[in-house]
Amino acid sequence: MSTSDSVAGANGPRTMEEIRESLRETAALMAELREQTKETDRRMRETDRQMKETDRRLKKAEGLFTTQWGKLMESLVEGDLVPLLRERGIDVTDTMQRVTGRRNGEHYEFDIVAANGEEAVVVEVKTTLRPEDVADFLDRMSWYAERLRSRAGQTVYGAVAYRRCDESVVRYAERKGLFVIRATGSSASIVNPPDFEPRVLS
Repeated sequence: MSTSDSVAGANGPRTMEEIRESLRETAALMAELREQTKETDRRMRETDRQMKETDRRLKKAEGLFTTQWGKLMESLVEGDLVPLLRERGIDVTDTMQRVTGRRNGEHYEFDIVAANGEEAVVVEVKTTLRPEDVADFLDRMSWYAERLRSRAGQTVYGAVAYRRCDESVVRYAERKGLFVIRATGSSASIVNPPDFEPRVLS
């Protein structure tokens, strides 16, 4: 069959040359589509990379903010802690922030420890205080209190400080014998009733 021979098509007879031209156009179009797909994939990968980088930076900024905010909260509570505890009959003289160490190969940290040589009050500071925070603090304090008693002969009490907290959590902490300290914009205060008796931790 010559190039002038015709083939029946949907729109009437077509020559072989027309068919070849149509196939070439189709092939060119498919090649263009493949290139466009590759470019789209490349852009999507780049967008994904940028989103992951943005997420990483946001998490880093959030972590930095949380750390700085936590330090601010601790400083606020520590600044008022000595007079607050003295009002409750515990004559502490010194405070320390971020008391750290290792126990059984695991790192531990307590936010604030106020002491006078005979008594010590260990304070956990949270922006938002939850029941699980109280339970975790008491669990960690069970062995730390024993350490303070055995090494320094101190009577040990516990306290939790917060910026936000449900009233039910305050009552829960009180039932566990903990001082409960509320930090406001520029000061801190003990919210336990005046007749509250703190529990010696063991």
